[in-house]
Amino acid sequence: MDILTEVLASMRTGRPVSVRTTGRVPFGLRLPPVAGAGFHVVLSGTCWLVPLEDAAPQPSLPLGPGDVVFLRDGRGHILADHPATPAEVERESQFSPGSPLGTVTVGGDGARTDLLCGNYHLDQARPHPLVRQLPEIIHLPANPVRHPDLASAIRLLRAELEQPRPGSAGIVPALIDSLLLYILRAWLEQGRTAQTHGWAAALGDTGVAPVLAAIHAKPDAPWTVESLAAHAGLSRAAFARRFNDLVGEPPMAYVTRWRMTTAARLLRESEAPLSTVAARTGYGSEYAFAKAFKREYGQAPGGYRREARAA
Repeated sequence: MDILTEVLASMRTGRPVSVRTTGRVPFGLRLPPVAGAGFHVVLSGTCWLVPLEDAAPQPSLPLGPGDVVFLRDGRGHILADHPATPAEVERESQFSPGSPLGTVTVGGDGARTDLLCGNYHLDQARPHPLVRQLPEIIHLPANPVRHPDLASAIRLLRAELEQPRPGSAGIVPALIDSLLLYILRAWLEQGRTAQTHGWAAALGDTGVAPVLAAIHAKPDAPWTVESLAAHAGLSRAAFARRFNDLVGEPPMAYVTRWRMTTAARLLRESEAPLSTVAARTGYGSEYAFAKAFKREYGQAPGGYRREARAA
């Protein structure tokens, strides 16, 4: 069970929105907050990411070719050739027939910077703890040795954007979609060597990682702390303590969380009757499932499904 893929799939509410942005010195582009997570890939040139005045204090961040920035909460910010350059409000992007993404050009007639900018539609109302534990801003400097997969994806993106060929309209969105996994994989692998707690450590732990995979693979199983501890090869007390330290909540609390997350996804994306959703998430009756779901989401499963479909 690929936990990272499952977590992101459970939070997705739509396809990424992407814009090819070109800035010529002097340039400053003010980007408002977005629903979901934002990202930037510097394809060529240099720029600065400058936090907005009303955002939490963050230093301005210099970016160069191949750099990637991921903004966990889609916070508003400015992209500029220099932190002191005045910023204009984001313009409406232009879409050419058959193009998989829009284009925006800002600034004067000086040196050029090209970026791929956009946002992933993720449900931030109930973020998975893996995503919630991410830094507000992840900056991955260009490093083909340290992050070869991410660097390869960026090279492929740049090639498709600079010289579109037959199939580019399908390839570019797929690469942008995959970019999120490459970004988070790079951060998690980087974090495993530096962190002793949190999800980066949990996914590399020989006892906890197999248990998480089992919970994700079979949310309908009759899990208990004892059965999960046996799966980890640890005593009940040692397992419960280790799981809580790494994941940030007790084992059965996470089991309930993932069952409800799975249920919400089934309600949004399938026509399965409530009895089927209940069975696939470990509940013996519709009543027990509906009660648990309403406790977590504040509304009945049927109402949640209707609201999600109308959005």
